[in-house]
Amino acid sequence: MAMDPTTTAIGTWSGGRYMHFGEPLSDERLRALLRPGTGIDTVITADVYGVGDADRMLGEALAGVERDSYCLIGAIGHDFYTGERDGAKGFPRFTDPRLRGADQYAQYIRMATERSLERCGVERFDLLLLHNPDRVGYSSPAVWEGMEAVREAGLTRLLGVAPGPANGFTLDLIDCLERFSSQIDWAMIILGPMEPWPGELVLEAAAAHEVSLITRVVDYGGLFHDDVLPGHAFAEYDHRKFRPDGWVAAGREKLELMRPLAERHGLSMLQLACAWNLAQPSVRCVAPTLIQESDADPAHPARPVEDKRAELAALAALTDGGASSATLLSDEELREMREIGENTGCMALKGASREHEGASLPDRWGIDGELAAIAERWGIDPASDLSQHSLTTG
Repeated sequence: MAMDPTTTAIGTWSGGRYMHFGEPLSDERLRALLRPGTGIDTVITADVYGVGDADRMLGEALAGVERDSYCLIGAIGHDFYTGERDGAKGFPRFTDPRLRGADQYAQYIRMATERSLERCGVERFDLLLLHNPDRVGYSSPAVWEGMEAVREAGLTRLLGVAPGPANGFTLDLIDCLERFSSQIDWAMIILGPMEPWPGELVLEAAAAHEVSLITRVVDYGGLFHDDVLPGHAFAEYDHRKFRPDGWVAAGREKLELMRPLAERHGLSMLQLACAWNLAQPSVRCVAPTLIQESDADPAHPARPVEDKRAELAALAALTDGGASSATLLSDEELREMREIGENTGCMALKGASREHEGASLPDRWGIDGELAAIAERWGIDPASDLSQHSLTTG
């Protein structure tokens, strides 16, 4: 019997090989980390990670595992087949008008889906996500007709959208849900008790449109794994270096304020963060990044990433084995964590922005009349709710 996304998931961005969080794992350790089972039955990949190599590694991890015993989530959207990489900006979206017109979207989606499945060594996804769309991806019927076509062809059961990779895209995601909710089953957002804003602004809309949510970056750059301390040396290639100076020290202060709640419930800090997420409206799955930190500080050795996986798997046993995620924490505890993690306005957001002028960019554009109307319908004030107005580390 085919499986929907489960409470806990692991993505191929974990393990340091394709998205450069922490130390890169060996092939053997990465395969073991990604292999579904022992409490984590949902695995997520994206075709652009490692230009297909993440798919292939996941395929090796899935070899010999019964297909209906796990949920497989794929993601397509960046064209590394015909597009050229633009440095740190990555590959263009397949909807880039320099690559093709709307009449070719469906053909690309079908090709990219089939190629990703071939690399994974399977015949179908359980859920296929539109990965990091531009404005066209959020709003074009031709894109979602192409996504629906791969479902009708039996290449996936469920469809969804995964904004990113940076934070934001709030009005755009709500717009997408309003336009295509009859086709969209799941969405993936950034959300966590130290990063509640702006992801929390889409929760009500997701619930209204009966769209389930997967949340990533729950671990807040690894801080909830409890082995990243002030002064931690991040490698030059580590993606966390984009965060502002002082974010580790500020985050640790908040972490210590939350620790008594974890101890009260017998939870690790990561489990506490995941429990907070799973208590939010429409959140059904958490996918923290599992990171092998370096052992640069002998006084504070890094935890093995295998221990972090086991910790996440143990949460699944708590939430799926009788105690629902909503009852792990009281409403008062949820509010307390939200207050500790307050980060509204701490960063410039991607997607629709009142601060953007000129032509649309692949990850940023202005707020047109339709998006302004969406903001009004959902009680969102772009000036106060979607703008940077704080220099804190968030």
